[in-house]
Amino acid sequence: MTPKQRKHLKALAHHRKPVVQVGNAGISAAVIQEIELALGRHELLKIRLPGVARAARTEILEKICETTGAEAVQEIGRMAVIYRRAEKPRLKIPE
Repeated sequence: MTPKQRKHLKALAHHRKPVVQVGNAGISAAVIQEIELALGRHELLKIRLPGVARAARTEILEKICETTGAEAVQEIGRMAVIYRRAEKPRLKIPE
């Protein structure tokens, strides 16, 4: 993903509310399933991460991206934004 595309996706995600919340128990099969469903509907997804150490949150985000095939767009505090292109893309992303 180019910096221009990442900037565009950050702008689109700014006004969105978190769709999925990961609890202190971490990632479970149910959380991954909800993220998969949400990515199928939205393409661009904002996730609220648990209130654990920063390194642990980054690790959780990496695991989510690895499992779902999505790309991390942004991580600020407890919020993360991920993107996975749909078969029929709804979001227009600059080249």
